[in-house]
Amino acid sequence: MNMPSIVRFYFDADGRNDADTLICEQGVVVDEGTGHEGRDAIRSWPQRKRVNTSPVSIEAAGDDNSFWVRARVSGQFPSSPVTLDQTFTAENGKINKLEIV
Repeated sequence: MNMPSIVRFYFDADGRNDADTLICEQGVVVDEGTGHEGRDAIRSWPQRKRVNTSPVSIEAAGDDNSFWVRARVSGQFPSSPVTLDQTFTAENGKINKLEIV
């Protein structure tokens, strides 16, 4: 599947729990309708929300600045596995917004 490098790097880093390094300092993650603004808030979000997740991309579309991925995510959380839509917007080589639905 052809994805911009920042999105591929995000999925790789997410598996190591250091994806926050790819999000700009004032970035925003919206997950389950809740926004997490700024890198400090984003750093604490994965540890609260997910344990040992493993995403598998199903579909993807977009360009280097705006990209959408549908992924099947499994792990140690209620209702696993689930299919999630993730929309990334990027600027200057960093993710400035990630919305997960």
